[in-house]
Amino acid sequence: MPSSPSKAAPVTIIVDTREQEGYGFNPQLVTPVRRALPAGDYSVAGLERDVAVERKTLDDFVGTVMHARDRFYRELRRLEHYRRACVVVEADLGDVLARRYRGEAHPHAVLGSALAITVDFGIPVFFCTNRQLACRFVEGYLLRAAERRACWESRG
Repeated sequence: MPSSPSKAAPVTIIVDTREQEGYGFNPQLVTPVRRALPAGDYSVAGLERDVAVERKTLDDFVGTVMHARDRFYRELRRLEHYRRACVVVEADLGDVLARRYRGEAHPHAVLGSALAITVDFGIPVFFCTNRQLACRFVEGYLLRAAERRACWESRG
């Protein structure tokens, strides 16, 4: 669990300049700063080449894995070298299987793409039900990565 706000200064979270609908993080825990990231939509200041979160709405995820696969896979090839990276989808797996997205992609193809990202690139795909829960997940993920920084630095 992240430290309580009274015990630690807010962590600086980098929000990529291309991220159009940035999350509203808890200001007691996070200070967001907009700047270009080498990969992903969110990172931690000082860990921009070690930690990243790629955020997707369900429609964006489906469109990306079905129609913009080459571009997305180039991004995943960059992220697979990070200490920690993940893809966060603002929907749940039930939404995929019930085909609650635009487009004609078969749900099994969408699920197969999520599994391929996880297995082939070693980058987990987290289905986080909705935007609000995805925001909480991303905040916690990045705060935990910030806490682990000292451990990673001591290992080199």
